Parts: sequence; C-alpha cells; structure tokens
Amino acid sequence: MRSILSGPVYLRPPEPRDYAAWSALRALSYEFLQPWEPTWAEDELSRTSWRNKLRRYLEDARDGRGYAYFIYRAEDDDLVGGITLSRVHRGAAHMGSVGYWIGEPHARRGYVTAALRGLIRHAFHPEGLGLHRLEAACLPENEPSRRALERVGFEIEGRAKQYLRINGEWRDHLLFGLVRGDAAA
Repeated sequence: MRSILSGPVYLRPPEPRDYAAWSALRALSYEFLQPWEPTWAEDELSRTSWRNKLRRYLEDARDGRGYAYFIYRAEDDDLVGGITLSRVHRGAAHMGSVGYWIGEPHARRGYVTAALRGLIRHAFHPEGLGLHRLEAACLPENEPSRRALERVGFEIEGRAKQYLRINGEWRDHLLFGLVRGDAAA
C-alpha cells in the first residue's frame, strides 16, 4: 500500500522497522494518552505485542476490514502518531470508523487534522477505498479531538452511553459522521 501525502504529514502503513520509533513515542506519551485510550496491557510496548499488532493490521488490510497508518512529519520523516480506518463494511453501507492518536510532543500542531484530510480523501476517492460514509467518536471533554473532526467536516450525530471502555471505565462518547461530498478535506 502506498503512502498518502497530506500537507505537513504523510500516512504509511506500519512496518517491522517502525518498532523502535513507535515504542519510544508511545512510552514518552503514556500519561498524555492515558485519559483517552483503553487501558494498556502490561506488555503493550513489547516486541511480541508489536508483532501481533502488525499481523492483525496486515490481516485486516488483506481482508478489506481495516487499514492502519502511522502519521509521519513530511519534513523529517519523524513519527508523530497513528490513524486507523476500522470496521470497514461494504454492501449497502460502504463505511468505516476512524480512530487516531498523536504523540505528546506533536499535539496541537495540526498533524491530526492533516492526517484526517488525507485519510478522508483516500477513503472516499473511487480509486482509493470508494467508501460513502465515515464515523468517528471522541470523549465529550476531548476538545482538541472534537475540533479536528469538525474542521474536516464531521458532524455530531449523537451521544453513545458507555460506548467504549477508556482508561478502565465505560465512557460516553460523542458520535460523529461524514458522508462523501460533505468533507472539508
């Protein structure tokens, strides 16, 4: 799968050689990410866990169920975060769910917004994935995430009670949707 260039960043599927950069950025950003993510497994940053993640990413992409990308800063190829398109459905739905994370040193610099724009273009373009709809969710108090979604055209469609288990607790989430043609990307 090829890289997706989007402004100051590009998206590329994770590869085995990315382990050191990924584990270092995630470890450095643990306290920053902890309030927004599921509780990490004890071996979350181990090579074994990394290999399992890569295997799952490859299987999902091969089967058309999901696509994982790392977000790299274009000017120096520095890993800044990750973005996924998961739960991809074809048939009558033609949709998928977007999720993302950003390393603490790179937060609030527009990288997530740029990554979202690139992923949206790829997801909706007929020569990309040809999807019709994207969904995303975020915690109500996660203002930076909410603003990034709204900046690229996502609209709040509702609130899901106890939607995901985040940092050990079932948490409500705001649900966002975006259909092809409405994207601000």
